[in-house]
Amino acid sequence: MKRSVCLYGRRASGLICLLGIVFLSACASVPEAGSYDRPVTHTLTDTEDTALARTIGRAFPEQLAAGEESGFYPLDDGMKAFVARMALVDVAEVSVDVQYYIWHPDTSGTLLAGKLLDAADRGVRVRLLLDDLDTAGKDTFLVQLDAHPNIEVRLYNPFAYRGSRGVGFAGDLKRLNHRMHNKSLTVDNQAAIVGGRNIGNEYFDAVAHTAFADLDVLAIGPVVPRVSGMFDQYWNSEVAVPVGVVVTGVDISPSNLAEARGNFQARIDSAWQSDYVKAVQASKVLDELRFANLGIAWGRAQLLYDDPEKLLHPEITGETHLAPQLLPVVAGASQRVAVVSPYFVPGEATVELFRELVARGVEVSILTNSLAANDVGVVHAGYMRYRKALLEGGVHLYEYKPEPTQVSRNKNWTGSSSASLHAKTLGADGRHVFVGSFNLDPRSVALNTEMGVMIENPVLASGLHEGFHRLARNQAYRVELVDGQLRWTEILAGGELRTYDVEPQTTLWQRFVARTLSIIVPESML
Repeated sequence: MKRSVCLYGRRASGLICLLGIVFLSACASVPEAGSYDRPVTHTLTDTEDTALARTIGRAFPEQLAAGEESGFYPLDDGMKAFVARMALVDVAEVSVDVQYYIWHPDTSGTLLAGKLLDAADRGVRVRLLLDDLDTAGKDTFLVQLDAHPNIEVRLYNPFAYRGSRGVGFAGDLKRLNHRMHNKSLTVDNQAAIVGGRNIGNEYFDAVAHTAFADLDVLAIGPVVPRVSGMFDQYWNSEVAVPVGVVVTGVDISPSNLAEARGNFQARIDSAWQSDYVKAVQASKVLDELRFANLGIAWGRAQLLYDDPEKLLHPEITGETHLAPQLLPVVAGASQRVAVVSPYFVPGEATVELFRELVARGVEVSILTNSLAANDVGVVHAGYMRYRKALLEGGVHLYEYKPEPTQVSRNKNWTGSSSASLHAKTLGADGRHVFVGSFNLDPRSVALNTEMGVMIENPVLASGLHEGFHRLARNQAYRVELVDGQLRWTEILAGGELRTYDVEPQTTLWQRFVARTLSIIVPESML
C-alpha cells in the first residue's frame, strides 16, 4: 500500500512538472523586433573579379554575354551534391549565403560547417539562416559560430522555449507551426545550389538509416542574383532573429571559444578520415564537377518563392505564396505533366485539375512515396484519401519502393539500408522544369515557406521525363484500379511482373494505423 502511494506521488509530481514546463513555454516569448539590434545587410555585389566569376566566365563566355538565360546542372547524385557544396564554399572570396531547414551534425554536416569556418577565417562574410525547428541541442554551437567576426547566424521563427520542441509547440502552436523549408547556398553572388536537399548524411549518399533520392540544381547566370535577393528578403525579415537574441548565457570568452574551436576541429579531422570521404575521393565526382566539364543546360528561369512572412498572410495569393505561381505552367500543359512529390496530399481542387487535364488529352503522371518508403506516415494517410479519385480520373500513379538503387561505393563503405523519395520536381510538355523545396501538400501550400526555380529548357525537361519513367519502372510500384480495388505492380529484375493486393512491404499494423489516421486527421494538420 505504501509503495503504491509512492508511485502515485511520483506520477502526480511528474505530471505537475510537465504542466509547469508547458505553462512556462506558453509564457515565454521572442523579443519584439524593435527591442534588439538586428542590422540590415544585403548581398555583396562587387564580385565580378572573384576567382569563381572568372572561372565561370571563361567556361561560358557567349551564354553569359547574352545575359538572358541562366545555366543549370542537375545534381541528382548525393555525392555530387555534397562535393558541389564543399567546392563552392572552398573557393568563396567575398560571401556565402546559406539557408536550410535541417542541418545535421553528422559527417557531411560537420565537414560543410568546417568549410564555412575556413571561409570566414579567410575574410569571407558568411550569413547562415536556419529554421529553428531542427536546432534543438545546437544552441551553444550556433552561438559560438555566430561569435566569429565574419559569421552571423539567424533563426527563422524561433522557439522562445529552448528545451523540447514538442513542449514549445504546445505553448505556441499557431505561430510555430509555420516553418522555413527553403534550401539554398549562394557563393560570391555568382553560383547557387537550390533544390530539395537539406544538410545531412541521408541527403548525400552517406551512411544513414535512410537514403533520400533527391535533386538539386547548380545555377549560374542571371538567376543567381535573384536567389541572393530572395535571401536578403528572408534575412532582413522580422521573422529571422539573431541567434544571440533567443539563446543567452553561452560563454563566448576568448578562452572558451578557443577550446570549442579545438574540439570542433577534432571532429572535422575525424570526419575527413571517414569511409564516406574515402569513397568520394575514390570516385570520379571531383573531376566531373569541374566547370569546364559540366554539361550546363541554358534557359530562361523564374525564381519562385513564398513571402518570408507568409504566416502573416492567410489568404493564398500569387503575391505572397508560391503555389499559385506554379499553377499556370501545370494548367496550361497540352501534352504531359509529371510530378515528383515525396509528400503528396493534392486536395480536391488539384485532383479536379488533374482530371481536367487528362480529359483534354494531357498525360498526367505522379510519383510519390509508398507507405513502406514514407518517413512521415501521417502524410501518407492524407494521400490515401485521393488515390482512387486520381486513378479514376486517368492519372498514372507510382509509389516509390523502400530499397536503395545503390548501396555501396567501395568495399569499405556502404550506404543506407532503406530508401525514401525526397526530390520535389515538376515537368510540363517537355519544356518546363521546376526544381525546389515545394511538396504538393497543404503544409507547403499554406504553412511552410518554400522556394524553387522554374526552368525553360527542353533538354532538362526531357531528362526529367526520362528519369521519371526510369524510376517508375525500376524503383516504384505502379498503382492501378482493378474491379474497383487498388493493386500494386512491380517489374522484377528479369522483366516479370509481381502484383500485390495490399500495400507492399508493410505490416497489418502499419496499414491499420495509416487507414485510421486517414479517417481522423484533419487535412489542415498535414
